[in-house]
Amino acid sequence: MAEEEAKRAGHEVTGRALVSDEPEMLRREVKDFLEGADDVLLLAGGTGVSSRDITIETVRPYFDKELPGFGELVRSISQSEVGSAAMLTRATAGVAKGKLLVCMPGSPLAVRTALRASMAEFPHILFVARS
Repeated sequence: MAEEEAKRAGHEVTGRALVSDEPEMLRREVKDFLEGADDVLLLAGGTGVSSRDITIETVRPYFDKELPGFGELVRSISQSEVGSAAMLTRATAGVAKGKLLVCMPGSPLAVRTALRASMAEFPHILFVARS
């Protein structure tokens, strides 16, 4: 779903990976991204409250600056779609080394909601992060 939304918005998708809920595998993906040429890393899943949901704890240490407004926006919009269950996501985003890392829920509806609500700001976020 994330790939479809990014392409629909006119962005180029340069890669896609399925990573299990293993911190070391996720760290390796983030490190490879930060060392590569891509601008945005979209991470779908692992933002809930189960013991397997480790995305936030694994990715947050890489942030130079966290963007809590991303999660606030996602929860606000999701509340009108799924009700109070929206509070279960810990979605967030951050910038690291002038790049954007986006941690969003894994359900297709949540991915679509998160990206449609925020993707238009990605170029501006990158511009500000790099200035």
